[in-house]
Amino acid sequence: MIRRPGRTSVGERRSASRGSVTAETAAMLPALMVVLAAALWAIQAVGAQLECVDAARAAARAAARGEPLSQVRDHARSATRPNARIAVSRDVDLTRVQITVEVRPAWGGSLPAVQVSATATADTEP
Repeated sequence: MIRRPGRTSVGERRSASRGSVTAETAAMLPALMVVLAAALWAIQAVGAQLECVDAARAAARAAARGEPLSQVRDHARSATRPNARIAVSRDVDLTRVQITVEVRPAWGGSLPAVQVSATATADTEP
């Protein structure tokens, strides 16, 4: 076999790059975990937003029907998270319910909270 200077065989190239995939994976894994954690936090925030929308809508309907406001707040609190702030206002024509929740990631207590809220209105029934 004739070899030219500067040329390497396939076997020599494989042995020179041996272990680089393991090193690249080890370097990439922490970044992948951060991206995964951020995605899970975003899913948690979207879930809280949907809970707020549903709870505000149901509470606005109940308040518009004339149910006591304390009962409306209890109903809204049972449909969303325990730390929710619930504001109910009922006028002659319009009933309004606003629910606000702070969402924190379960793994990072020092990270800032994301605040999600929903507002629902309904015509007050006579």
